Amino acid sequence: MQSVAVLGSTGSIGVSTLDVLARHPERYSVYALTANRSLDALFQQVEMFSPHFAVVADTSLASKFSERIAEAGLSTEVLSGEEGLCRVASQADVTMAAIVGAAGLMPTMAAVEAGKKVLLANKEALVMAGPLFMEAVQRYGATLLPIDSEHNAIFQCLPAAGQAAEKVGLASKGVQRILLTGSGGPFRATPLAELAEVTPDQACAHPNWSMGRKISVDSATMMNKGLELIEACWLFHTDAANIDIIVHPQSVIHSMVEYIDGSVLAQLGNPDMRTPIAHALAWPERIASGVAGLDIITQARLDFEAPDEVRFPCLRLAREAALRAGTAPAVLNAANEVAVDAFLNGHLSFVSIPVVIEEVMGQVEIVEPHSLRDVQNADQQSRACAMDIIAKKFT
Repeated sequence: MQSVAVLGSTGSIGVSTLDVLARHPERYSVYALTANRSLDALFQQVEMFSPHFAVVADTSLASKFSERIAEAGLSTEVLSGEEGLCRVASQADVTMAAIVGAAGLMPTMAAVEAGKKVLLANKEALVMAGPLFMEAVQRYGATLLPIDSEHNAIFQCLPAAGQAAEKVGLASKGVQRILLTGSGGPFRATPLAELAEVTPDQACAHPNWSMGRKISVDSATMMNKGLELIEACWLFHTDAANIDIIVHPQSVIHSMVEYIDGSVLAQLGNPDMRTPIAHALAWPERIASGVAGLDIITQARLDFEAPDEVRFPCLRLAREAALRAGTAPAVLNAANEVAVDAFLNGHLSFVSIPVVIEEVMGQVEIVEPHSLRDVQNADQQSRACAMDIIAKKFT
């Protein structure tokens, strides 16, 4: 029986994780659940799974939630803030790191430093602090398993030695390149002239995946693919030159690995996050996920095309950040989070998101990070810069 902490349990990844856990009560117990402000959903999850702890990230809401738990006669202890998140992340046997954005960095790092099995759905932890994060994985003996469907697919297609967190180098294992697939989002074929009028609801209407609003916008701009490229460099000890991004509208092939002998291995499956979650939970074993098998006959066809960087300038910006290294990826990520939030709240147009990001990347100094404090400083400076640009130029 393994105890599991689900960080970000009310989000789409968290909900899918709980669905898989509920199918295997003999293998897993829910140790902790956490949420930021979705307290009604968190309360229902606490009632259903009876975790030892519930963490409310927004400390101003924690006392009322604690009262609600007590009034319901539940024994779950309520913690709050980053300290509470770090505590439960470091105590469970398995931590699902599914908090969206920079807020997930410190609790994910706490699980790594405790040497736990970490299921990484929070791509920003690696994007922001890749070298520091991977160094900590090796130093503390943590087991790191990718949850993004693309990285999980790559992981499954690599030889066993290439799956380890150690710096083995893919070329030495016969790997020539990684093919990172992406659907192209809802605007893959939309006339460019119409993108300026895109609404948040349109951007969040992904054709294949059910995701949170921030991640859905990242998919629409293809920034999610840019962040995944940076993440893949750290996860698989390679560089951006060895990773090609392929637009695959059906989202059936989740990614591919090409070997020097000409072989290309691909991982296929229905677009449902419960598949990579179940894979990582049970690795190196396999368990049922609840996902229906892929009907390849009904699927009939699979299409592929090169990404259009005129349509998706965020891809270019992400590659630039990967090449500049240092704190450049943290600057990119912070500017994107601020710009996407402004778009979702009606303060910025869809096509202005990459404009803000590029301006921030040109204004904030890029340094070599020696500690998480350096990363956090770059994050804070970039957020302030992005908000200033939006306030002065777009409102």
